[in-house]
Amino acid sequence: MTDNNDTSQRIGRFGGLALLALAIVFGIGGSRIEYAFSSDPLGPRVVPVMLAVILALLCLIYLRNPGKSEGFPSGQLLLRILAVPALMLVSVLLMEPLGFAASILLLTTGVGWIFGAPLRLAVIGGVCQALLWWFVFAYLLDVYLPSGLFG
Repeated sequence: MTDNNDTSQRIGRFGGLALLALAIVFGIGGSRIEYAFSSDPLGPRVVPVMLAVILALLCLIYLRNPGKSEGFPSGQLLLRILAVPALMLVSVLLMEPLGFAASILLLTTGVGWIFGAPLRLAVIGGVCQALLWWFVFAYLLDVYLPSGLFG
């Protein structure tokens, strides 16, 4: 039982170290944001650096006592977990040529299908998500979105 607990703690520490590295990179990136001092006394650096510091502190606390964690996934679960970031990468790469709506449709439909939704329901959910996010970004937030094939 102690061997399983040691493995569990090693997995937890690996995750904690990965998040700590992310916090350091995020903090360095946030501290390098350039801005005109007259625009805001605190500037845009404060929030990313503050989030990086909080994440780093929480990682250090977690590294001290990682507790129990699940074993590393394998088989079908590992494939499904790896498929999500791969699908996100494909969606980002296709954003310009296909457009925002088609890219989000692909992403949300794929994620739904990967995690067990029937294809028909995954497509319906993907269409609803694409329309929702198009409306939020294009009309409510007035953000430029690539139109791709549809523009």
